[in-house]
Amino acid sequence: MMFSKYMMDWLYGDYGYYAHYKEIGKEGDFYTAVSSSQFFGGSIANEILKLIETKFSKSVTICEIGAHKGYLLADIIQFIYTLKPELLETLSFVIVERFEHLQKKQAEYLRDSFQDKVEVQFVNSLTELHLEEAIFIANEIFDAFPCELYYKGKFGKVEGEEILFSEERPELREVAEKYGKDRGEIAVGYFEFAKEMVESAEKFQFITFDYGDMEARPDFSIRIYHKHKVFPLLEEEVRIQKFFGKSDITYDVNFAHLKDEFEKAGAKFLEYKTQMKALVDFGLIDLLQMLDQNVSKDIYHSELNRVKVLIDPAFMGERFKMMRFEKRETE
Repeated sequence: MMFSKYMMDWLYGDYGYYAHYKEIGKEGDFYTAVSSSQFFGGSIANEILKLIETKFSKSVTICEIGAHKGYLLADIIQFIYTLKPELLETLSFVIVERFEHLQKKQAEYLRDSFQDKVEVQFVNSLTELHLEEAIFIANEIFDAFPCELYYKGKFGKVEGEEILFSEERPELREVAEKYGKDRGEIAVGYFEFAKEMVESAEKFQFITFDYGDMEARPDFSIRIYHKHKVFPLLEEEVRIQKFFGKSDITYDVNFAHLKDEFEKAGAKFLEYKTQMKALVDFGLIDLLQMLDQNVSKDIYHSELNRVKVLIDPAFMGERFKMMRFEKRETE
């Protein structure tokens, strides 16, 4: 079986890792920016408010893709309510989630958070949307796109517990050569995803966070996360069937590849920066100053410690990146 199909089954099959609700944070296999601090979503909300002032109407749709339990969108809504409550009367909210049982979990959490004051629409894919204008948000979705494993002109195939490099894929070999890779991961599905987004809205911006770099890594980064321990997939002692569907599998995003595929699909690349710089530019410091003025010092310092995980270069600040696109205007 080609590795991309194996990874797809591992994460999204009937018994896949993401096919069933998984805890994130201390009780799960890994942390995310969302699980670290509400101010991740708060900073994005602040940026959305700036976009509404400069580029979008007050009736723009805010759409999160891959929302897990709904924490990020809930944080965004809560901060919009705090900063510009009147916008909740005009904005629309959507979650794109392929699994219906996760939609139910998300709907339950959002209902508990906002009762009937906020309505959120759920769709299975971007192809169901036909929006006039949208702001799309995603956190750590591209590291979970299926990929092929490439090594010196050959592609990996899973046979039992082994990954054998024997398959020829000329079209993907061209991608590897384009980015100067003689080994590593080649993501598949970027173009199709970007094309769906471009066709789903007349006007949009897309803000996405993930870990990786603009330059392709010179080696394999694919790894398994199990209860906060990391297991490099290709180490001989790692028995992959033991982890199949039970643990997260991920790899570093090649943002140059992502950028090129979005541009090919008709999107315009706007910017790329570290998570630390992006959140500061989005207004994180201003939000923290507001918090400092309205809560006790103990609460403020507790939240500040959480925020440090987001922006400290030793944690998520430099390792994670933000990339932004918008729909290219037709001439």
